[in-house]
Amino acid sequence: MADLDDLTDGERFRSSVPTPVEPYFLRGSGALDWGMQNRLARIFRPATGRTVMLAIDHGYFQGPTTGLERIDLSIVPLLPLADALMTTRGVLRSTVPSASGTPIVLRASGGPSVLKDLSDEQIAVRMHDAARLNVCAVAVQVFIGGEHETQSVHNLTRLVDEAQVYGIPVLAVTAVGRELTRDARYLRLAVRICAELGAHAVKTYYCDEDFDTVTASCPVPVVVAGGRKLPEADALAMAYDAIRQGACGVDMGRNIFQSECPEAMLRAVTSIVHDGAKPAAALDLFHEHLSTAD
Repeated sequence: MADLDDLTDGERFRSSVPTPVEPYFLRGSGALDWGMQNRLARIFRPATGRTVMLAIDHGYFQGPTTGLERIDLSIVPLLPLADALMTTRGVLRSTVPSASGTPIVLRASGGPSVLKDLSDEQIAVRMHDAARLNVCAVAVQVFIGGEHETQSVHNLTRLVDEAQVYGIPVLAVTAVGRELTRDARYLRLAVRICAELGAHAVKTYYCDEDFDTVTASCPVPVVVAGGRKLPEADALAMAYDAIRQGACGVDMGRNIFQSECPEAMLRAVTSIVHDGAKPAAALDLFHEHLSTAD
């Protein structure tokens, strides 16, 4: 046997070379367990520390949203281009191919429809089912300043506790009602509360002024929501400004699947988030792919 031979002084042990200790690439995640870090590294590219998530979970409260009437036709072809897909377990089981390698961020809260007060949400997924679905993160809506603020915060903390058992990260989604102002002061409050209560990443909205203070004051990655449908040039400019001011990615839905050419738009957004393209160059890329598609 080799270990019985007199080989203990060989060069193969490289005793003069120290064992490397590599810091984890994602902010606020260095102390997480291996499973948590592994799942986050599938959502956020280690090379850039950023992500382009495709959000298609709108139907859980507003039904067949324009562009999502046939997810099998409109969304499934886009999966290879997205870093992660944010969806519900119903769509995941019924429509998303199990052979897809795109990481899943699973919507885990729900309850009221657009006909009711949206802040009255509950936890809608048990964590063992999320683990069974092999998701990389679960997402929960948090309504800071909403009528049911405390309940939604409790949803977050309960999900964080349960997700910890399975090594699944939690994405807190800061909801902004019509009566709340999307300014830096409010967004700082919302994202910081979510991070303080254990969220591993926070999804929030972009604001034109002082957005850098929102990302700077949040100790975990901030991902920017796409929000309402914008002209392609405006959506690309928003993505660029958000990344430039410290966001670790975008989670776009309507600005992708309601675009004139969703594939072209997804490629253009990716060029900004991961390749550092300026908005004008990204828009040129969009038009290039748009003409090719035509």
